[in-house]
Amino acid sequence: MRPEEIARHMNGRLQIVSPGRAEALLPSPMIQNHAAFLHPLADGALACAWFGGTLEGKSDISIFACVLAKGAESWGPPQRLSFDPAHSEQNPVFFTAPDGRLWLFHTSQPSGNQDECRIRMVEIRRGAAPLVLTAGEGRYLDLPRGCFVRAPLVVRADGAWLLPIFRCVQRPGQKWNGSHDTAALGVSLDEGKSWRLEALSRSVGCVHMSPVALGGQHLAAFFRRRQADFVYRTESRDGGRSWSAPEATDVPNNNSSLAAIRLADGRVAMICNPVNAAQSSDRRASLYDELGENDERPDADPTGGCVPVWGAPRAPVALCLSEDGGRTFPVRLLIEDGPGTCLSNDSIDGRNKEMSYPWLLADAGGTLHLAYTYHRRAIKYVRLAPGWDSADARRPS
Repeated sequence: MRPEEIARHMNGRLQIVSPGRAEALLPSPMIQNHAAFLHPLADGALACAWFGGTLEGKSDISIFACVLAKGAESWGPPQRLSFDPAHSEQNPVFFTAPDGRLWLFHTSQPSGNQDECRIRMVEIRRGAAPLVLTAGEGRYLDLPRGCFVRAPLVVRADGAWLLPIFRCVQRPGQKWNGSHDTAALGVSLDEGKSWRLEALSRSVGCVHMSPVALGGQHLAAFFRRRQADFVYRTESRDGGRSWSAPEATDVPNNNSSLAAIRLADGRVAMICNPVNAAQSSDRRASLYDELGENDERPDADPTGGCVPVWGAPRAPVALCLSEDGGRTFPVRLLIEDGPGTCLSNDSIDGRNKEMSYPWLLADAGGTLHLAYTYHRRAIKYVRLAPGWDSADARRPS
């Protein structure tokens, strides 16, 4: 679809497109919409947050969200949840704390300088109407600049909050380009009031850490890779206090986001674009090469880091299933295919064809909820009925 056609369908109404599959394009007043995050609410409703504006990195980029009430066939209206006119506010993450309070974490950066990013924490309340979310004033976390988020928090057995982070490391006198990004965890022992940073060793190029609880003190986590080679995996046997060195799985990665959960039957489900740079020659200079800002600094020297790859196609969207805790993913179900062209972030001219930054949830009844960026113009929501992994359901629509 062309951007104007996509816009006409951004009404939030669920449409049955095949047996057991419903879809909707979420409503948004913004031209660009990206980085969806799904989260269940206490009354059975579903919230989806994303960032929207004119172009990623611009100061008009803000956090938006809407709510799908339990049993409803249409998403509610979009609501703006961040309000800083001087920063690009990106990558929303919802978290329901043990005391029931709902928090929003998101990034806040000047322009395309991810190495100057800070993380903001805001309490979210339900409004008088069930589809309304309201944001408090919020505050910045006491963590170093250059910290970025994308994946949900984990509560450790001792009550500590673990916030998956990737560090956008600054090189003196050079522009950030992802060459020295590493993984880390923000740790709070006082319910988010203060934080300390714990680095993951040997994690250069590993970002967007997506943790999965495998039972007891055993966790695994999965990474997007700046090198656009494979999804990487680490594990912890002590509840997240220490982690193994990340190692490659058998799933390709294109330097784009992924998400993983544990299903009720114990399998790990990961949604991603299972392609990598070796499968395409498409390249772009950097993530923010369209901002047009005058920055005379050279790109960061990759010495001691890695050579990041930007521009590998961001499609298809696939659901990958593992029975061995995420070491291998032999079953891969196609959710949607397309060219995935992402050599431009522009949401107006139709050049961007990416289907990226997917998120997933499984509810108690076995329904699977998915959301992902659709051509940088809209957030697409897909609902798969129980039995979605049967032989018949594996046929793409």
